[in-house]
Amino acid sequence: MIAAMGEDRSLGKDNDLLWHLPDDFRRFKNLTSGHKIIMGRKTFESFPKPLPNRFHIIVTRDKDYNTLHKDCTIAHSMEEAIDLVKEDKLSFIIGGGEIYKQGEEFANKLELTLIYATFPDADTFFPKIDESAWKLTAEEYHPKDAKHKFDFTYLTYVRNQ
Repeated sequence: MIAAMGEDRSLGKDNDLLWHLPDDFRRFKNLTSGHKIIMGRKTFESFPKPLPNRFHIIVTRDKDYNTLHKDCTIAHSMEEAIDLVKEDKLSFIIGGGEIYKQGEEFANKLELTLIYATFPDADTFFPKIDESAWKLTAEEYHPKDAKHKFDFTYLTYVRNQ
């Protein structure tokens, strides 16, 4: 799973991010390019168009939902989405909040960006991380600067065996 979240685990409001962090966008692109990405319908619809160089798996309960984009397919459950990536060496669950909750049991790694701020207006949150199930293996701090309003840290967790 890959996500950026505030200290309060906030992800966004009204299907949009609450921050602009160009380096985090670049990291997301670098990590996910060339791979399948699993997301909920609302997350998919928040994009102006499908993200380039990635195959999108859109999870929705709506049996009539359809997309005409060639690099997209529909799954009607998280289990169905996971089945579509089972042969892949690497794939990513990219949100939103409910998809993260459903997907955590299938994940073996968390690539998180922790933003050092809280966002009281948020309406979507990342699930609480069970520290007994995950081990922090890497962290990289980035201070705020002219392009980044907030300090943030990249955190990599791997599932305990």
